[in-house]
Amino acid sequence: MSVAAASEAAPRRGISRSDLLDKAALETALDDGCEAGPLREALGKAQARLDERYLANCPIREIVAARTWLVDELLRIIWRRLPWPNPEQIGLLATGGYGRGELLPYSDIDLLVLTRRSRQDAAMRDCMARFTALLWDIGLDVGQSARSIRQCKSAARKDLTIATSLMETRTLAGPERLRSEMMAATGPDSIWPAAKFLRAKREEQVARHEKCQDVDYALEPNVKISPGGLRDIQTIVWVAKRHCGADSFRSMRQLGFLTRAEHVMLRRGQHFLWKLRYGMHMLEGRREDRLRFDLQRSLARIFDYPDDRESLGVEKLMQQYYRAVGNLRGLNDILLQYLDEAIVHGGRRDTVIELNRRFRIRNGYLEAKSGRVFARTPSALLEAFVLLANEPRIEGIRASTIRLLREQRKLIDEDFRNDLRNVSLFMELLRSPHQMVKQLRRMARYGILGRYLPEFGKIMGQMQHDLFHIYTVDAHTLQVLQNMRRFASPEATAELPLVAKLYKSLPKIVLLYVAGLYHDIAKGRGGDHSMLGMIDAERFCRRHRLSAWDGKLVSWLVENHLLMSMTAQRKDIDDPEVIDEFARAVGDKLHLDYLYLLTVADIRATNPELWNSWRAALLLALYMNTRRALRLGLENPRERGGRIRDKKASARKFLQAAGIGRHDRSAIWQLMSDEYFIRESVDNICWHTRVICEHDGAAPLVSLRELSENAPEGATLAFVWARDADYLFANSAVAFERLGLNVQGARIFTFASGWCANTWAVLEANGNPVGSNAARIGEIRAVLARHLENPGQRMRDPEFHRSRRKEAFGQRVDVTLLNSQGKNHSTLEVNCPDQPGILARVGEVFAEFGIDLQDARITTLGERAEDLFFITDSSTGTAGPLLDTAKAEALKQRIRSALAVR
Repeated sequence: MSVAAASEAAPRRGISRSDLLDKAALETALDDGCEAGPLREALGKAQARLDERYLANCPIREIVAARTWLVDELLRIIWRRLPWPNPEQIGLLATGGYGRGELLPYSDIDLLVLTRRSRQDAAMRDCMARFTALLWDIGLDVGQSARSIRQCKSAARKDLTIATSLMETRTLAGPERLRSEMMAATGPDSIWPAAKFLRAKREEQVARHEKCQDVDYALEPNVKISPGGLRDIQTIVWVAKRHCGADSFRSMRQLGFLTRAEHVMLRRGQHFLWKLRYGMHMLEGRREDRLRFDLQRSLARIFDYPDDRESLGVEKLMQQYYRAVGNLRGLNDILLQYLDEAIVHGGRRDTVIELNRRFRIRNGYLEAKSGRVFARTPSALLEAFVLLANEPRIEGIRASTIRLLREQRKLIDEDFRNDLRNVSLFMELLRSPHQMVKQLRRMARYGILGRYLPEFGKIMGQMQHDLFHIYTVDAHTLQVLQNMRRFASPEATAELPLVAKLYKSLPKIVLLYVAGLYHDIAKGRGGDHSMLGMIDAERFCRRHRLSAWDGKLVSWLVENHLLMSMTAQRKDIDDPEVIDEFARAVGDKLHLDYLYLLTVADIRATNPELWNSWRAALLLALYMNTRRALRLGLENPRERGGRIRDKKASARKFLQAAGIGRHDRSAIWQLMSDEYFIRESVDNICWHTRVICEHDGAAPLVSLRELSENAPEGATLAFVWARDADYLFANSAVAFERLGLNVQGARIFTFASGWCANTWAVLEANGNPVGSNAARIGEIRAVLARHLENPGQRMRDPEFHRSRRKEAFGQRVDVTLLNSQGKNHSTLEVNCPDQPGILARVGEVFAEFGIDLQDARITTLGERAEDLFFITDSSTGTAGPLLDTAKAEALKQRIRSALAVR
């Protein structure tokens, strides 16, 4: 059925014309004039009825067709009431999306006033001005042009967009012959032949996808132009129409360009995207094509997706979206390639290279030798991708073969999965040298990977509704594997030398790939995804005939894939007890090497903003400290006094070489505590001692350690030496806010002598250390010193505004406090919306409650801040006391109040 016919028929089936628009009553209300009021009222009432039908879950195709019919009729009424000169020589045409009959509440109304003559007289210009003004007055967003047939041809020859728009025209008023003549003048026999049109449209699509970072899993996708969106569907139809005149999915199927399954997939995908886009327009009261976070939640409620213990309703909606656009993008690739083979390469002599009895290479693309290949040899469903991964001469898969793969993927069942030939082929793929991850992505897109690994199929399109996880779980998983492959590149050797060295030294790299493939496989099921994923990994290893030892290693990696990142970011990795505990969990250097590489690949694939020099340094320091502990042995860890003596001895040698005498050094160290020497590094002890010795004592000391002096740290360290005061921590945090520096961590020491030694790790807003820029270092010192001139008085927070994306998420503030057995401090965890001033406000509450801060771990994950503070209660007057229950509850409540989003 043509678009025009659908526009006429749909209202009759589901939406009554008379219920939508009473044309006779409208004509009476207008009388002999053409006032905007009655027209605007009729349009508003009709749209309200369409919205009611939408909320009642009426089929979206009927609603879209009804909206098109409604606008058609209003335009015809207006057109007939204007005194057009020579009406037999003028036509009103719907073009573009309106021409296709795809009108949503606030879609553009694209119109063409088509004339036979190029010249327009005053009467014609006056009618056009009145017509356009009236359309705007009644609330229609009109895009209108006026051209003669000759002008249409000239404009279309120069502009692909105009040529495309003119392909999708319908006559609303005036003689149909004008449109027929225009279509002939702008058709492929005259301008833009099919081959040239296809190349231009493919280039246009590539450029459009690049603007969307070429991903179909954006957090806030544009349902119209994102990869897999409505524009990709339209591109298929445009090219087919240019080539053979097909103007609908049905006609494409009749001409053999679509299979039945592809026809169904396109139609369902289009209707789903229409349904989303209609709801977005309705909710916003304007044209809106970006599926923002707030709209996602509203639409999930409208579509009745429930929250449950496994996932949120909005996550279910977005999984359906990501799966739909993933399918549509894959289908777009197939059909454009098929059309390319038919249009561009049709008639050319083929270059054919025989590979085996099942496959050959035709013009650089893998081709099945017959339509029965997969039915006769189901293992060929995996063999195709193994050939791609081992044969660099193959550029891709021919469209006909992709279709066969998609049609025959149903052959992948439990018997197929357990067949030794197939498990061997899949392991061969994981060991292959040529673009292994690209082949896994192809398998996922064509529906093969999700059939072969059903557990992977469950995570396809799955997302987490936050700003931290910017990829769907399946996309993240494959990106982890891509990161692992990049560890072998020259770039990795320069950027991550230890990672690159360890990667090349692993005895079995494929075990790392399997762990990466399964580390998040159980997300979205409820429960601990690490434990559930471990069970799936064990089954995979048994099915793929890995040895018992290899299977245990992979399962251990999946179960513990968060252990290293959590230890590095949430614990004091200079504390020997922390290192000893982590080393015992790891057990040996081989497990440590595998876990380190998995952790780096995982973090870098979660969110580009998450990986920075500070996190890299934390992981590196944890790796080196643990490797040292494993080498020395875990049976006899050094006792506390021995560790202090060792650190002092090492620092003493450096300070003597720097010209700092025993008397000066001892005077400074007497002001400090044993805890300082336990938790601080030798490098920092030497730095602190040296700058304190050189300080004149007139004001709080502020010193920055340049990256060039301390490269392994991965961040700029700011050291503050000052007398203890209530707002020393809070005012320091305010200073960093004003400087635009992001705090990564803070090590706080308050000594019995009344002095404080605070070391802050900071990064610039771009994620890099400050470096050796003298002007910037001077600015930081000056601002910090000014804010610490009177640490007994609280400095005012700078004013900032949260971004729209962060505002879209919840405002909940979670505060927990834990007193761990054997620890002389309490651990306070604050999880709240990311906003400026968090540290300063927490510091203010600490001062109010008489809390001493020992250490802090500062983490921002998307829209949330997850900060850890290690604290003691200084008000009791005893060394290292924990908070009692009553004070802990009061403290938590006060912090919640202080951090309530303003």
